[in-house]
Amino acid sequence: MGEAVLQKRCARNRKRSQRRSIFCPIHGCYLDSVSQKYPLFADQAGQLQQRGMNRRNALLLVRSETAVPLVGEWLEAFWCSECQKTKWYHIRKHESTDSSKAATYDVAVAPTELWQQATGMIHPNGNPSVGEFTRRHARMVGHRGIQDFVFIG
Repeated sequence: MGEAVLQKRCARNRKRSQRRSIFCPIHGCYLDSVSQKYPLFADQAGQLQQRGMNRRNALLLVRSETAVPLVGEWLEAFWCSECQKTKWYHIRKHESTDSSKAATYDVAVAPTELWQQATGMIHPNGNPSVGEFTRRHARMVGHRGIQDFVFIG
């Protein structure tokens, strides 16, 4: 009886999720996640065509939907222990057809055009519609910010 319980426990332990096998494309070491996943979407037919969809279907889908979620793709920040830096990466997950094998991931440094396709993400360089004057004064702390205003009395 005790042996049967032990086998069930071992089987249960094997089903636990393993660490994602996401490696640094430069150093080959494990990358540690330091942010949440920001899923990507496509709002142009060309973006869907780049991912293997034919032109006609891509145009129909974009016309019927305002934004098409890209399943298995996201942006995420990772810490590399080799170069001691945090970088944003574009991750593509490829599911394995064999249930005993883990999923594989394509990892690439996130290009700037992908930032506009992410859901709920703040642009890394700040809001592009905000002027330099406003951005500079938002960073200022204390009374020195008033020096930019000239009062004529």
